[in-house]
Amino acid sequence: MNAQPVKVPFLDLKAHHAPIRDEVLRAIERVMDTNAFAGGPFVEAFEKDWAAYCGSRHAIGVGSGTDALWLSLLALGVGPGDEVITVPASFMATAEAVSFCGARPVFVDIDPVTYTMDPARLERAITPRTRAIVPVHLFGQVADMDPILDIARRHGIPVVEDACQAHGATYKGRRAGTFGVAGCFSFYPGKNLGAFGEAGAVVTDDAELASRIRCLRDHGQARKYHHDHIGWNARMDGIQGAVLQIKLRRLDAANEARRAHARRYASLLAGLEDVVLPVEAPERTHVYHVYAVRVPKRDEVLNRLNRRGIACGIHYPVPIHRQKAYECLGLGEGSFPVAEQCAREFLSLPMYPELRPDQVELVARELRACLAELRSETHACAV
Repeated sequence: MNAQPVKVPFLDLKAHHAPIRDEVLRAIERVMDTNAFAGGPFVEAFEKDWAAYCGSRHAIGVGSGTDALWLSLLALGVGPGDEVITVPASFMATAEAVSFCGARPVFVDIDPVTYTMDPARLERAITPRTRAIVPVHLFGQVADMDPILDIARRHGIPVVEDACQAHGATYKGRRAGTFGVAGCFSFYPGKNLGAFGEAGAVVTDDAELASRIRCLRDHGQARKYHHDHIGWNARMDGIQGAVLQIKLRRLDAANEARRAHARRYASLLAGLEDVVLPVEAPERTHVYHVYAVRVPKRDEVLNRLNRRGIACGIHYPVPIHRQKAYECLGLGEGSFPVAEQCAREFLSLPMYPELRPDQVELVARELRACLAELRSETHACAV
């Protein structure tokens, strides 16, 4: 079967940016007119707005979500010989940030329903070398923070939230990023709040920690040309600050559109025994950065959907502990069975605010058709 033209794109940033194009161009002109390209007033204005939105005292704009994680851990004193506990079901950057500190990532498996850190498995992973715990709010849903924080407090270990996919998500009424000592966000263009390039931020209520991160993001400078620490160039660009401030005003509406699409998908796909749908856990608000279903024969389903003009994705086909980069950890197949099974089955359906109801219906209809074909073929082979 020849591939059809794309009927439903996986992501449509052109449609996302069209309504704000003129406003964004004017903001970029203001950045150009003031030459405030690296840090400066536009970044500071966004930091103030982002801290207020999250419900945090401080926000520090940085160059990426990876920078946010890395600098937070560095500012907490994580270094060579230390261990940091996180999950294997995440983007590589979560573990990379640990490794950049010279520390060793230690993994615990995920909950099979929410796909976030399983608190029941956390305590047994703690050792005398554990210096931080990094739960990941995967796909837009906050991890089960109460038991994670309780365990962390009993052991005197700080919690750094990887909230890079959870802009505006809530847990028991509080925003993602405000439970641990620091919350880390990515503003990569495809995120719920996306920049016009790379950008990230850390939120925290700890003034001293905020000061250390600000220093580290700017080559360790306490003031210009006076370097108290060995830092890095991890400043947020002025253009990104200006763009993000505009887009932040629309984040809640965009998240509600995503939630409406998720409800529609759930209704249209209900009753399909071949499909495991995402679940919004009690007392949490899922913002569906990714709408990942689980299906058997995932790669074949993906190929068939693509041939039908439905652009889908996979998040993430290889768990971090099975990446070649982490062969040194010696964690073979079966080390984290839930994360490994999910990696084989996750199929990400189109999800962005500008999706139309008819597009959601088409995706659901074509997914049902692909699964019916596979069932029929399997049955025919078995006869």
